[in-house]
Amino acid sequence: MTEPQALRTRAAALHLHGLLAHWAEVADQPWLAPLLDWEEQERGRRSLERRLQAARIGRFKPLCDFDWTWPKRCDRAAIEALMGLDFLKEASNAVLLGPNGVGKATLAQNIAHQALIAGHTVLFTTAGHLLGDLAALDSDTALRRRLRHYAHPSLLIIDEVGYLSYSNRHADLMFELISRRYQAKSTIITTNRPLAEWQEVFPNAACVVSLIDRLVHNADIIAIEANSYRLKEAEERNQTRARRRRASKV
Repeated sequence: MTEPQALRTRAAALHLHGLLAHWAEVADQPWLAPLLDWEEQERGRRSLERRLQAARIGRFKPLCDFDWTWPKRCDRAAIEALMGLDFLKEASNAVLLGPNGVGKATLAQNIAHQALIAGHTVLFTTAGHLLGDLAALDSDTALRRRLRHYAHPSLLIIDEVGYLSYSNRHADLMFELISRRYQAKSTIITTNRPLAEWQEVFPNAACVVSLIDRLVHNADIIAIEANSYRLKEAEERNQTRARRRRASKV
């Protein structure tokens, strides 16, 4: 493809119909290529801004500040592979498993941010918010519309599965959502409960075995063993304040 043809293709992809209508007049102008560069960059910036707002990933500590020496067990290579985003091409899933405060949400937020930068759509939510949102809908039409909302993103992250117990209806809604995304879109779950204990998260729900089966098929299950980062950071802040108080008295 020649350079003029490449420029025309870019202009068509940007839907610059006025420019295309006068293409013969402008094709050899030196400002054409910079103009297309500016338009592509601005649209890319606005697209990322919209997707960041829609993703609701919130504030998080970047992975470069993650203390890999703190966990007793954490498969760093597996996390870095997820950051490479190949799992999105395969529509595979990941489960980040570990006790409270060990950085599961932080890792998931970093993966989400990386996916957004790469141009993917992302949604970050907690299990409580997601299931409460779906269960509150009265009509089948509204429920189907909301399920489409959660099924649509290239990457859906459901945080804090296992912190609360849910009814059979909640279990059915989670099963329906995971089934819609199964082998089509990627889902990351963070949970403090081993999958064998999910019967306690969704007690008496008949669909739990099928839910787990769809979730973990072609999925990475990454276990993290560590004491709470939040408790560690709180103790470090207290020690820093104590040193400052002692220094001020000297």
